[in-house]
Amino acid sequence: MKLDKIEHIGIAVKDIGEASEFYQDVLGCQVSQEMDVPERKLKIAFIDVSGVKLEFLMPTDDDSVVSKHIEKRGEGIHHICFQVDDVEKAAAELAEKGAELVDRPRMGAEGKKIVFIKPKSTHGVLIELRQR
Repeated sequence: MKLDKIEHIGIAVKDIGEASEFYQDVLGCQVSQEMDVPERKLKIAFIDVSGVKLEFLMPTDDDSVVSKHIEKRGEGIHHICFQVDDVEKAAAELAEKGAELVDRPRMGAEGKKIVFIKPKSTHGVLIELRQR
């Protein structure tokens, strides 16, 4: 398995509108249209900064994983996503090497296959792998 590049950095936010305003008005970034991801209980939006995206993650339900993350750790970086050629192959290789996955490879919000690696396997960082 080879990591191609950082695809995006996920940022947990309480209010996607407020976060978007700051990044647009203060930092001069263009924020994409918000997208609902009901199966993950999220609303998301992206910013592209020199080929690396920032992904705002706003929970739409108090029971969502991101809501629990914000409650426990506050707003801020939630995960780092790396691009790989083949998520299924990467997941099998990681499992073979003893890394613990959050779940099985599945379709992500942008229609690409993804998988998450548990932070206890990565020295405290939630890592997402996304198929090219």
